[in-house]
Amino acid sequence: MSEIPNFGATNAEKSLTFTLLSRDKIDQGQIYPKKVLLTEDFSVSLRHNYKQRLSMGSYINIGKAGFQSSRNGEYVDKSRLIAVVNRTLFTEQRFTCVSRCRRFGKSMAAKMLCAYYDQSCDSRQLFADLQIAQDPSFEQHLNKYPVIYLDMTNFVSEKETGIAEKIDAALLADISRIYSDIPTEPKERLASYLLRVSEAKQQQFIFIIDEWDAICREYEPGTNEMDLYVDWLRRMFKSGDAVRTFAAVYMTGILPIKKYKTQSALNNFIEYSMVEPRRMAQYFGFTKDEVRMLAQEHGIEFEEIEKWYDGYQIGDELSMFNPNSVMQALDSGRCRSFWASTGAFDTVADYIQMNYEGLKDDIISMLAGGRCKVNPTKFQNDMSVVRSKDDVFTVLIHLGYLSYNWRKDECWIPNREVANEMVNAVETTNWQHVADALQRSEQLLQATIDGDSEAVARGIEVAHDENTSILSYNDENSLACVLSIAYYYAKNDYVMHRELATGKGFADIVLIPRKNVDSPAIVIELKVNKNADAAIDQIQRKQYPAKVQDYVDRLLLVGINYDRQTKQHSCRIERLVNTSLPRG
Repeated sequence: MSEIPNFGATNAEKSLTFTLLSRDKIDQGQIYPKKVLLTEDFSVSLRHNYKQRLSMGSYINIGKAGFQSSRNGEYVDKSRLIAVVNRTLFTEQRFTCVSRCRRFGKSMAAKMLCAYYDQSCDSRQLFADLQIAQDPSFEQHLNKYPVIYLDMTNFVSEKETGIAEKIDAALLADISRIYSDIPTEPKERLASYLLRVSEAKQQQFIFIIDEWDAICREYEPGTNEMDLYVDWLRRMFKSGDAVRTFAAVYMTGILPIKKYKTQSALNNFIEYSMVEPRRMAQYFGFTKDEVRMLAQEHGIEFEEIEKWYDGYQIGDELSMFNPNSVMQALDSGRCRSFWASTGAFDTVADYIQMNYEGLKDDIISMLAGGRCKVNPTKFQNDMSVVRSKDDVFTVLIHLGYLSYNWRKDECWIPNREVANEMVNAVETTNWQHVADALQRSEQLLQATIDGDSEAVARGIEVAHDENTSILSYNDENSLACVLSIAYYYAKNDYVMHRELATGKGFADIVLIPRKNVDSPAIVIELKVNKNADAAIDQIQRKQYPAKVQDYVDRLLLVGINYDRQTKQHSCRIERLVNTSLPRG
């Protein structure tokens, strides 16, 4: 190893020439020439970096490179998360587990925390222009701790047995190399060694685990690797020595911590999940204001991004966007589904066709734009242990396929991107009639726009006949659900509203054209055991929705009736002639 060079310039006027060592050539993501002229201030900084890098390991003190790469690109400031974690240091709340669905910024947040706390680097400039720099706790904890960083995906790729023992051995070997003045004892475990180091150095560690639940997701059901791994976590973080060893522990993954019976395996951890995000909701996902600003900067219509990627309600944050999909859309210049690259939809298909009462009905209702009740409290946080419809929905909430309202205990499909993947999943199931109805929906929409009432009645009748085993079809709500499936294709060009308020009552379904779509607005009124004329008459007696007032010359009124006795549908389509309806 090269000897540490003498960086010491005697005063600010002096300078020196130094041949940069290979690891210093990429400092802060910049490429320097081999020979550089160094002022005293820069030489001191470089000397500090060089010395600290001698103590860098594979799992400890890994530095700031991970977060640096994020800052080198377009970055939405989520740095105030650091202040939230700072408040937990050295407290009973120091053990944190944050779970979010894929591509919601979990790993970026973990790398940001590494860069901030890691004592082996100087990351001040990375944070100088971020919100956390204004927080009173910023200086207190900046680059002050030895940081252990464990990415569990590096250990599960081979799906070997004895993962917990391999993790313990690998971390112990790496960390004991850094603290070579404190040799390991025979058969010593990592937890014991870290405690001895902490007491000897009078300094506690920060331990960050990314994708903590990778074992649960990657290993086949029936193996005991997950249980052995959870036992290892218990030994590390639940003993009385853990508070003497760690200033903070931060774990992130897709699932909350596994339950045994009704108790979390690590009940000393404070958990922040898609179901219970607590005060961290705003730091995962993009807010509406953040996306609106990004859309303006990139010249992409906000409404289009909103249609594709909005719809997540995380705690009290009512409108959260999928950040990975937003950034990919901005980079590609157009919105489309990027969800397929985050997880296989055949796994979702396995869940949604499980044989639980009401599951199929509810999935179809959500595809039609509805919301369904869910009780997420019984799920064991183990994807291999799914025992009810509520468990299925809770898994899909954690995976990001459903959004969740904790006040009402309701879930729904959040946006077009996810809806497309759910349709892909449906098409791989044995729900052939539903898949057929979804595929025919484009023809039905065109027949409606063309004013072909007979074709619309036939299309609705086919959708009804094929789905009578799914829905009772005894009331207008059931009819509305089937119609929403039958008109599913319309969501590409329209915003669909169910039971939209009018001046005097509700319109059952209202289709509002999306921006830059040259199509008429459509108001649909549904009746059972009456006639299509009665449906049209009811529209004319109401004040039609204010949302369609801009379409008074391009508005279709569609009356649909279902005769329960004959099991036939009738339809009447009327193209609005200016001012023929009262306005709301």
